[in-house]
Amino acid sequence: MILRMSSLFVRTLRDDPNDAEVPSHRLLVRAGYIRRNAPGLYTWLPLGLRVLRKIENIIREEMDAIGAQELLFPALLPREPYEASGRWTEYGDNIFRLKDRKGGDYLLGPTHEEMFTLVVKDLYSSYKDLPLSIYQIQNKYRDEARPRAGLLRGREFVMKDSYSFDVDDAGLEASYQKHREAYVRIFDRLGFEYVIVKATSGAMGGSASEEFLAKAAVGEDTYVRCTHCDYAANVEAVAVRPPAPVAYDDAPAAHAEQTPDTPTIDTLVDHLNAEHARADRPWAAGDTLKNVLVVLKHPDGTREPLAIGLPGDREVDQKRLEGQLEPIEVEAMDEAELAKHPALVKGYIGPEVLGEESKSGIRYLVDPRVVEGTRWVTGANVPGSHVLDLVAGRDFTPDGTIEAADVRDGDACPNCAEGTLESARGVEMGHIFQLGRKYAEALDLKVLDENGKLVTVTMGSYGIGPSRAVAAIAEGTLDDSGLCWPRDVAPADVHVVAAGKDPAIFVAAEELAAALSAQGVDVLYDDRTGKVSPGVKFKDAELIGVPTIVTVGRGLADGVVEVRDRASDERRDVPVADAAADVVALVRG
Repeated sequence: MILRMSSLFVRTLRDDPNDAEVPSHRLLVRAGYIRRNAPGLYTWLPLGLRVLRKIENIIREEMDAIGAQELLFPALLPREPYEASGRWTEYGDNIFRLKDRKGGDYLLGPTHEEMFTLVVKDLYSSYKDLPLSIYQIQNKYRDEARPRAGLLRGREFVMKDSYSFDVDDAGLEASYQKHREAYVRIFDRLGFEYVIVKATSGAMGGSASEEFLAKAAVGEDTYVRCTHCDYAANVEAVAVRPPAPVAYDDAPAAHAEQTPDTPTIDTLVDHLNAEHARADRPWAAGDTLKNVLVVLKHPDGTREPLAIGLPGDREVDQKRLEGQLEPIEVEAMDEAELAKHPALVKGYIGPEVLGEESKSGIRYLVDPRVVEGTRWVTGANVPGSHVLDLVAGRDFTPDGTIEAADVRDGDACPNCAEGTLESARGVEMGHIFQLGRKYAEALDLKVLDENGKLVTVTMGSYGIGPSRAVAAIAEGTLDDSGLCWPRDVAPADVHVVAAGKDPAIFVAAEELAAALSAQGVDVLYDDRTGKVSPGVKFKDAELIGVPTIVTVGRGLADGVVEVRDRASDERRDVPVADAAADVVALVRG
């Protein structure tokens, strides 16, 4: 197939779009792959659509190879299944809702667990029908509050979502592993660096959960890896390894002390070292227990105050906290909200007035490091006063623990005794879950087992974002000159450039393009004449990023064309007579 630049629906740009925040967004627009319609909404132009379709085909090939079968649901979905699962409410403002002319409620599908569950319920009733894996590749819609970074976070995007259905947990584990192996093959073929990390299941529910992250400095996800073992996790999924309980038989009684002019942890520590010096070492921020107040916004609109206790040298990580509570949203408690709880003294809040059984009635969750026997300096709930030697388990008992503190480079690995954690950024490209029976129970998906007994089906969920993959691949392979696609996803195999005004150049370029096309090579041919200079054509070839660039130009007089590798910029002259065979061999590896 030959795509001719003279007629191709494309317009390359020399300047970056004003709204572009990341390199992939700038270059995909400038190279004529996508065009913005509105925040988070993009038109796929011919070059971009070719890349997207190649990514989808790679996914299809690997999904079909494990026996999964493709179907397609509508994007416009009725309210009732989502009402049954609870997600009509749980999604809150994050979905697009609409009514038909008769007043019926609908939504644009953000994800399709309910629909997959119902179609299996409709058609299958016996264990003999299982295991089953089905998938679709389809547009999804989410009302992102802040769509950004081009294709990396949009309101409409393409997703491959697949689901496995099994009679028991052993079957789910087997289906999960098959999908995981297929995902490894998919991402290996897509041609960018990625890492597999432990993840939270969030609103999806379920148990085992892993993310496939493309390594990218612009990524919104932070993950950590151990310097010693193979542990890797999204920060939301990091489980702090709590210290062992501490004996406190000889601990002094808790005692309140005046601590004037100590509005911050640093000023408190300075005061403690000046007025209450320790014999063993100086006081540090990690010796203090600060209590952070937030408000939980439940999907049904109710608001719940929550107190979080954590060492004073740590901060609450909003994203990590919300990852533990999803779909609940979290916001800081403001002055108006604080005024509703007169038992609390701002700046000096201590555990004694926190907890569901306390005067405030505010649920109190602490960091896992706050274990029984640990001693803390914390607010006395009296202005200008703190309590010293407050012992967890003796002087206060929290309502539970929560993983909300920030994770830092150098923290101990939760998985091994020798390693520490180091962080990096990534873009979520795939997420696999062992959903279990959440949706099957909500929608009554049961089959008869081999003993004739009705059992609830157990499910797995496996998603990949093909449209996001376009941006992630671009982000991971671009250079200062433009895009630089891996061959398996490039819009064409070779970019033939006719560089010059001599008609013989265009004749030779046309013949080469035709010879390549005849052997199944996809050709992008820059056949533009007139005022389009060789310099402009070379700039466009670098910007568009096809992996092999063949220039038919001045060398034609000597009987050669230039074959250039876009990624390495390696160039070599090839005799015209051998050019087609040379490029075909290059393309086919």
